[in-house]
Amino acid sequence: MAVPDTQIDEHSAIGTRIHVIGNSTSGKSTLGARLAEALDATFVELDAINWQSGWVGLNATDPDELERRIREATRGERWVVAGSYTKFSQRTFWPRLDTVVWLDLPLPVLVWRFLRRTWRRWRSRELIWGTNYERFWPHLMIWRPHDSLLGWIITQHARKRRDMIAYMSDPRWEHVRFMRLRSSREVEGFAGLVGDGGRAKD
Repeated sequence: MAVPDTQIDEHSAIGTRIHVIGNSTSGKSTLGARLAEALDATFVELDAINWQSGWVGLNATDPDELERRIREATRGERWVVAGSYTKFSQRTFWPRLDTVVWLDLPLPVLVWRFLRRTWRRWRSRELIWGTNYERFWPHLMIWRPHDSLLGWIITQHARKRRDMIAYMSDPRWEHVRFMRLRSSREVEGFAGLVGDGGRAKD
């Protein structure tokens, strides 16, 4: 049953198969790792599976292999997946999914986070997903959204929101609980309440 907001009663459980989804820089990996630790579940980061050396994505070069790796990573009964890749996610593990945690943060918040995070990673030469380094200036080229993360965030924001709202009323996913978190405060509050074997108390 779809639950559009964060309100759930104290007897409700979020389950043990969870997908944290949202736009870039919404905090999917951070929240996903926290939930996985709280639930004693495997943490699966889709970006780490997809991105190969030199920023080559399996989603473009070998989608069958990406799908195989996602299926393998979600074979068990306790996992928290962070990242969108909705087409692949819905084919591989959404039929077994308990809960989608949708990070629907305002666009200005995402842009600010992008600027702060990308600048920090670029200046520190932080290695990302074991093989790549952050690029700063190319990500600012919003007229090239396929190369610019900032352009991607801006152009995809409304579409992602429309798609998620549609999924929440799609009968294919009526078995999935949708939790929509619309601010950093809601995200932090939700993360703090998850515990006791996966119970989230109102």
